[in-house]
Amino acid sequence: MDVLVRPRRWAAFRACPPMLLAAALLSCGGAPFMRTQGAYISPEGDPDAGDFKGAKPVVVLEGEASYYADSLAGNHTANGERYDPRRRTAASRDLPFGSIVRVIRRDTGQHTLVRINDRGPFRRRKRILDLSRAAASDLDMLDRGVIQVRAEVLKLGPKKKKRSKKRSKPKKRR
Repeated sequence: MDVLVRPRRWAAFRACPPMLLAAALLSCGGAPFMRTQGAYISPEGDPDAGDFKGAKPVVVLEGEASYYADSLAGNHTANGERYDPRRRTAASRDLPFGSIVRVIRRDTGQHTLVRINDRGPFRRRKRILDLSRAAASDLDMLDRGVIQVRAEVLKLGPKKKKRSKKRSKPKKRR
């Protein structure tokens, strides 16, 4: 009796689905909140301590600081950027975007530089800054959540451009 043996045409393709899945996952690259369509990532990096060494503060603020939750990663900030917890950024109600601030923890003296890119905090008036996770980690405040800080503004960001008051008159319809 002869046994009919089928040719293994599709044997080479059995390995394809796992390979395609691996290729698809590797091609994504980066953190999911940075891959979001339409994301605007600021070309400005974190403030460099060497650029501001010995700089005199323009304004000094004192109060409490909290930090952003990781669940907000990828959300738009008030200036249009995406929030990235790995960058040293902060939110302030009053300071212009792009301002560079030295944040000093009052009880330990630890400090870090942050760039203002968002508005807030709005829950309590005592809070003057909301810090990113990276900045909060520099200040060792992840366990406490809210700490007393001294914020020294080293450079004010650019002011808003004012709209010209000249407006064209509406055309009259006939």
